[in-house]
Amino acid sequence: MCGIVGYAGRADAKSVLLEGLGDLEYRGYDSAGIAVLEQGNIKSFKAVGKLVNLVEQTQAYQSQHLSFGIGHTRWATHGKPTVANAHPHAGETSQVIHNGIIENYLELKNDLIAKGIGFSSQTDSEVIVKLFEYFLNESKEQSWQTVQHAFMKTIAKLKGAYAILLISQSLPDRILFAKYASPLVIGKGSGENFIASADIALAGKAEKVIYVKDYQMGYVSEKDIVMFDEHSEDIHLEFKTLYADKLKAMKDGFRFFMEKEIYEQSEVAKAVILDRLKDDKVYFQELADFDFSRFKSVRLCACGTSYHAALVIVYLLERLAKIKAKAEIASEFNYRQPLLEKDELFIAISQSGETADTLEAVKLAKAKGLFVLSICNVNHSSLAQLSDALILARAGVEKGVASTKAFTAQVLVLWLFTLYIRQNTLDNELLSQEIKAIQLVSQALYIDASLHQKIHRLSKRYLHGHGFFFIGRDIFYALALEAALKLKEITYLHAEGYACGEMKHGPIALADPELFTIALLSKNILFDKTKSNIEELSARDATLCIVGTQMLELADDYLPIKSYDHPMLEFFARHRARIFAVLV
Repeated sequence: MCGIVGYAGRADAKSVLLEGLGDLEYRGYDSAGIAVLEQGNIKSFKAVGKLVNLVEQTQAYQSQHLSFGIGHTRWATHGKPTVANAHPHAGETSQVIHNGIIENYLELKNDLIAKGIGFSSQTDSEVIVKLFEYFLNESKEQSWQTVQHAFMKTIAKLKGAYAILLISQSLPDRILFAKYASPLVIGKGSGENFIASADIALAGKAEKVIYVKDYQMGYVSEKDIVMFDEHSEDIHLEFKTLYADKLKAMKDGFRFFMEKEIYEQSEVAKAVILDRLKDDKVYFQELADFDFSRFKSVRLCACGTSYHAALVIVYLLERLAKIKAKAEIASEFNYRQPLLEKDELFIAISQSGETADTLEAVKLAKAKGLFVLSICNVNHSSLAQLSDALILARAGVEKGVASTKAFTAQVLVLWLFTLYIRQNTLDNELLSQEIKAIQLVSQALYIDASLHQKIHRLSKRYLHGHGFFFIGRDIFYALALEAALKLKEITYLHAEGYACGEMKHGPIALADPELFTIALLSKNILFDKTKSNIEELSARDATLCIVGTQMLELADDYLPIKSYDHPMLEFFARHRARIFAVLV
């Protein structure tokens, strides 16, 4: 979640850094800080809470000369959100910012403490700057070669994920950087250079960018960008044009980015299917060179929202494509020594393409010789680079912390892919029905003003109580999990998603009038069984809100959706009701 910004040039570094951090504010954070190296001296500022607190703290400061700045927004992992734990972290003459997690930090920290080196934070990140200065002090001279050597020795000691920016009085004319399993982008300007953890922070500043790859490191100065690998071998710079437009990430009149992105889903659906449907066939130009008929099973691996998209597609792969499928949580997959076969297709799903656990899962699959197909929203992401094949989700810029339109794009892309791999063996009538349904998804996702107003009024009644249950069956179970996740992320209210049939195996014990249950009632899939589960909750006085095409007498509230004969169109129509999480 953390954000990184770096600047080398003659503009006011403070202003550049604060603007860049503002562009990354959507990622979520609990503290922020900047440090500026100017004429051999470092000025540092840190604040807890919103970025405005850091802005107020730095009002009296402005750089006057060539300067090198680093800025960071932190989401607390190691240590509470305090000024001491906020980035940048300082040594005697150097400061560092870091995204990721240093898994062996405690071992390194204890070793440094034993050597008499003190620490002022609870974070894993502080060990980077202290280790760097320890190695730097081993040499009496302060040349670029000794600084480079100290930095490389530091990076070699780290285990885990990192995107690192470091400034030092020992190196007064550049910013050091290193990257592994955490995104880092370098932007080239005219007489100035930029660094960020996401290219949205570089839009309007740099026309060309370099997406730093794992194990690459180097430095950025006013005019130069130098990169080398872990063996000190120079890396040829490959610049790409930066097309990102900040206007696309603005709110367009909506109160929140998430609300805006919910409304964008209808247009996203159109973008996903554009040029991928023709003459009752599915086309993926990016997959034309690959034969997917050889795979006997499919394993989908992802985290969070992307994992819920994978769960939906497991039902479709087995029901439509008649191919064995399994969804995996990447963070669990990486540590349970999974049994993998080479005739298994491995599909990795990530909105950003930088999800650390998913990247590690892909590396594991690749090491076992599996073919990896990634579903991703960012063409130049780490996931895209690691994969054998890539399908772009085409969800567009997503600034809301809780993913909305990316989930829509992922499910729709994978539905198309399910048909794609078996369309030559599928019954023609069935294939035609599925394609006709896909063409109606944009319509199903459209949110009219009356529905918005109804949900807004209804949401006011759900501000008390001790929690929410979202329940559904089949593909609507996966949607229940996703809806509960969104409510938790956005409102900080307790919410759980359950398969309807599981209610009687324990969760129903919590049912009472203060437990709000959102029931996803499908007319096409297991209607009677779902209705029976709703009746069980009603008998225990749970407050019930039905989302579906049919109102039940026992329900307290009802959110109507348009009636469709295809369950996936019902799915996307119900998916609109996730706006509930924004309005509560």
